[in-house]
Amino acid sequence: MIAIYIVAALAVFAAIRATVEKNTGRKLPYVNVMNFAIAGTVVLLLDHPLALVAAAAYFVGSTLEANAIASTYAGGERRG
Repeated sequence: MIAIYIVAALAVFAAIRATVEKNTGRKLPYVNVMNFAIAGTVVLLLDHPLALVAAAAYFVGSTLEANAIASTYAGGERRG
């Protein structure tokens, strides 16, 4: 039970830091930590085999989203 509290506290801390941080480049790691913590919380809270599938789907989707945001922030793909 204490693991849920630790992971949830990390998610809340990362969400607050991502909200307060003004530099976009520094926000991205906090957003990633928040997504990892949310996926972990889903697995820890739900006592069902499909919880792992839901957490994995959320984790993959949020990682792709974070990579797209980071790529766009870095200037995107240069073609030419």
